[in-house]
Amino acid sequence: QMRLEESGGGLVQAGGSLRLSCTASARNLSRWVMGWFRQAPGKDREFVAAMNTNIGSTFYAASVKARFTISRDNSKNTVYLQMNTLNPEDTAVYYCAGDPRELIATRADDYDYWGQGTQVTVSS
Repeated sequence: QMRLEESGGGLVQAGGSLRLSCTASARNLSRWVMGWFRQAPGKDREFVAAMNTNIGSTFYAASVKARFTISRDNSKNTVYLQMNTLNPEDTAVYYCAGDPRELIATRADDYDYWGQGTQVTVSS
């Protein structure tokens, strides 16, 4: 059973930046797809970004592409989400997700493991 723990959320002004971290309990994170999702109040959980941690391929939602960057440090079993130029529409609980698969997935149902989430609030 793999556990995921997010950190790095908080309150930031519009135009600011935050970096989220997701640390996994797995002994080897290098052959997983790790993703970030978010859920705003009253809305469905939506895909943000994902990475194949073995080959480093990435995929982003159109709404965050060019502003957010997903990266990993396999030696630390940690995946990051660098978020720049934040705007109030980015306010949500951000969740880290993982699955032992090869192909990047954008559906929440494709991920078996989830963190508890971290709140990101962007003020205008």
